[in-house]
Amino acid sequence: MNGFDYQKDGENIVTISMDLPGQPVNTINKAFMDGLEATLQRLERDEVAGVILTSGKDSFLAGGDLKEISAISADTLPAFAATLQRLKSCLRHLETLGKPVVAAINGTALGGGYELCLACHHRIALRDDKSRIGLPEVSLGLLPGGGGIVRLVRRLGLEKALPLLMEGTRLSPERALEAGLVEELAADRETLLSKARTWIRDNPSPRQPWDEKGCRIPGGTPAHPKVAQMLMAAPAMLRKKTRGLLPAPEAILAAASEGAQVDFAAAQRIESSYFLQLVLTPEAKNQISFFFQLNGITSGSSRPEGFAKTSVNRLGILGAGMMGAGIAYVAAKVGIEVVLLDRTRAQAEKGKAYSAQVLDRQLAKGRITREQKDALLERIQPTTEMSDFTGCDLLIEAVFEDQELKGKLTGEAEKNLAEGAFVASNTSTLPITELAQAVRQPENFIGLHFFSPVDKMPLVEIICGQKTSPQTLAKAFDFVQQLRKTPIVVNDSLGFFTSRVFSTFLDEGAALLEEGVDPLLIDNLARLAGMPVGPLTVMDEVSQQLLVKVRKANRKLLQDRGEVLEENATDRVLAVLTGSHGREGKAYNGGFYDYPQEGRKTIWAELYTLFRKPEVEISRRDIQDRILFRQVLEAVRCLEEGVLRSVADGNVGSIFGIGFPAHTGGQLQFINSCGLQRFVARARQLEQLYGERFAPPALLLEKAANHELFT
Repeated sequence: MNGFDYQKDGENIVTISMDLPGQPVNTINKAFMDGLEATLQRLERDEVAGVILTSGKDSFLAGGDLKEISAISADTLPAFAATLQRLKSCLRHLETLGKPVVAAINGTALGGGYELCLACHHRIALRDDKSRIGLPEVSLGLLPGGGGIVRLVRRLGLEKALPLLMEGTRLSPERALEAGLVEELAADRETLLSKARTWIRDNPSPRQPWDEKGCRIPGGTPAHPKVAQMLMAAPAMLRKKTRGLLPAPEAILAAASEGAQVDFAAAQRIESSYFLQLVLTPEAKNQISFFFQLNGITSGSSRPEGFAKTSVNRLGILGAGMMGAGIAYVAAKVGIEVVLLDRTRAQAEKGKAYSAQVLDRQLAKGRITREQKDALLERIQPTTEMSDFTGCDLLIEAVFEDQELKGKLTGEAEKNLAEGAFVASNTSTLPITELAQAVRQPENFIGLHFFSPVDKMPLVEIICGQKTSPQTLAKAFDFVQQLRKTPIVVNDSLGFFTSRVFSTFLDEGAALLEEGVDPLLIDNLARLAGMPVGPLTVMDEVSQQLLVKVRKANRKLLQDRGEVLEENATDRVLAVLTGSHGREGKAYNGGFYDYPQEGRKTIWAELYTLFRKPEVEISRRDIQDRILFRQVLEAVRCLEEGVLRSVADGNVGSIFGIGFPAHTGGQLQFINSCGLQRFVARARQLEQLYGERFAPPALLLEKAANHELFT
């Protein structure tokens, strides 16, 4: 029946299996709505003891059609509002059939898919590590508009429901059970359906909690003193987290708290009103665009075709410092045997100890067992012997940014690898083409730029040298996904994409300081613009000492080519801090900030003597635009020069690797959202006021003239 298979057994229990034709996953669209309405009408006519809703696909049900949602305009909003009301009416019809309805969740149920589950009387999920359950609409700049807020608040209460809604948590079936999103788990599909039938037999006339007379929201309404206290503090806490840049969490808080004070029908209308407001926001359109681009990358759009999928079984890592230790942990976590080498046994053991520290924190929180911890640590072999790399099918070099040192160690280690192995460097700036000269087969050499801390950062930047083969790229892409991280693929250059663009963020912070702007204002306005932390704080965290060494290594590299690395604001400011005052970063004796053993960091007072010019007046808008535009313009240059292979790689890399504000959809989508002509005009203003680094690149001018977008 139009994608809804209807099977009734001898007990009059109907199993409805959703399997919409022509769709890899079931999606809430017109075909779904037509099929659901027809099914509900048949259930009304039929003699039914109960209903089991499940899926004929590997996943249960996705949410709404995001392409349709992202295309909504003010003109088409009324028609979409009618469609939304149609969905809500169907779900209300389902839960008031007068017969027990069980959601047999045999795969992922997110967004509208889980809203359908909430409209059932009971939820049973299949145990599956790949499945996820929840309401993640906030990550798309939206809120659950099909009754998700209204039903979840009435099921769990405001205190438990709000974090799930405002953070958009995607839960495994086990965690969904703990959180109260499902009531039971099943080991296999047969057991899943059997448990559903048992529940129907035991509950012939169920009603939703909100349809019971005298229904009360768990924990109380906003009038309850404890709930009122929580809601009074929530807006300030939320504003601190989002900095007012993300309207969706604020709309969720409002819809949940307002809806909890009225009856079910009125709460539904409140929820719809906020949802329809969000649909038209640029933030929603940007975040939906990002979602599509991320999906394209994770589904392999950057992976060369024609090569069988591979996996790494034994990994060698050169260097057990912060990066090498982090890579060892994430690799061992997915079952890879790791050989971790450093100059001394103590250094190698220290690298392994990092994994033990991470695991101890997880053990203390009950997330893993001691057996799981021991098994992971058993997979990491600390060593000082190159011969222990025997049998490794991938070697990752993760030593200091010194081309000569990297080449010497990589060439020596390569001799021990398994036949067909490939070699990667974790360099953050040095060109892969030149590093590849150290190995016998440069076509087997590639860059794998991880981000710190490795266990938390989701991105790996894959860098192809001039001789890197497509097969090596395919292997590297598969390895990154094996680690459950997101790969972007870029071409070779000094600094590649992420480091090159990120350096402009730091340099603009240094330029503002050099011009006399208050250092605290620089960092605070960067955060208010949406960056995770300010540029001066970042330089302290990375350490001025390391930044100076990297710039020195890059300068030497270019000198050897007969080129010049021009001095910038970062060079001049750090020369003052490190050369004249011994300020080398947080890990040393402080940098732009002082770090007392007790208490919070404080700005280093001498900065005001060295740099602050009270007579300098730069508007807050100019400061924030300089911080963002400088990065975006460099991203365009990377695309123009062929360093970036696609717009999607730039957008995903800028948010996951650089921390560019999520509400923009990424650095290149930021231009689309501004409007290319408007962005160019503003860049011209900044160029006139602050210098040629803000000059729009030719590619940007060409697209603006042709009214094209970065897609």
